[in-house]
Amino acid sequence: MSAQVEKIALFIDGANLYATAKTLGFDIDYKRLLREFQSRGNLLRAFYYTAVIEDQEYSSIRPLIDWLDYNGYSVVTKATKEFVDQTGRRKVKGNMDIELAVDAMELAPHIDHMVLFSGDGDFRSLVESVQRRGVRVTVVSTISSQPPMVADELRRQADVFTDIVELQSKIGRDPSERAPRDPSREPREPRQHTPQFLQRGPAPARAPAGADDEFED
Repeated sequence: MSAQVEKIALFIDGANLYATAKTLGFDIDYKRLLREFQSRGNLLRAFYYTAVIEDQEYSSIRPLIDWLDYNGYSVVTKATKEFVDQTGRRKVKGNMDIELAVDAMELAPHIDHMVLFSGDGDFRSLVESVQRRGVRVTVVSTISSQPPMVADELRRQADVFTDIVELQSKIGRDPSERAPRDPSREPREPRQHTPQFLQRGPAPARAPAGADDEFED
């Protein structure tokens, strides 16, 4: 009798994953990331969470969001709130913890394995709650940076901690191949016949909106 295929769900804290990869000096290839976990079992969902600045004429994260949404990811967004603090520094307030936690708790009865791409210690309680429902939890972040990008309490709570450096060869993008391999540059595969001018890929994806700004929870 063959072993049962494990049901997996990915929960990606977009801003946290971006910051982690940037700290380590490589880019995430989201097409390769999806394929890697599809090869590990029955991938039911791949959630990507990010805050966006909706009032801007052009949002640098929008091309990536559009590509992810079209290519197998469930994208969850929320508008950020911008303000200037007492020192005159521009800050962006955008926290997706609640949205991620609600989705994880709702999906927990239907999966065997939760893979959380985040080092945020606020998720420790969520991981513990999901584990009590019989779900194995892997946390993906890094301890290779100084300081480490993952909170110690989150790393200890996880059933498995995977340093993203170990996955770099499988989900990273070679900087020299950035232009042709950037998924936001690739034309979308038309579901039906589409006029040629509509098949042009969107502009290159840059850092998530506000990624270089100072965030507050």
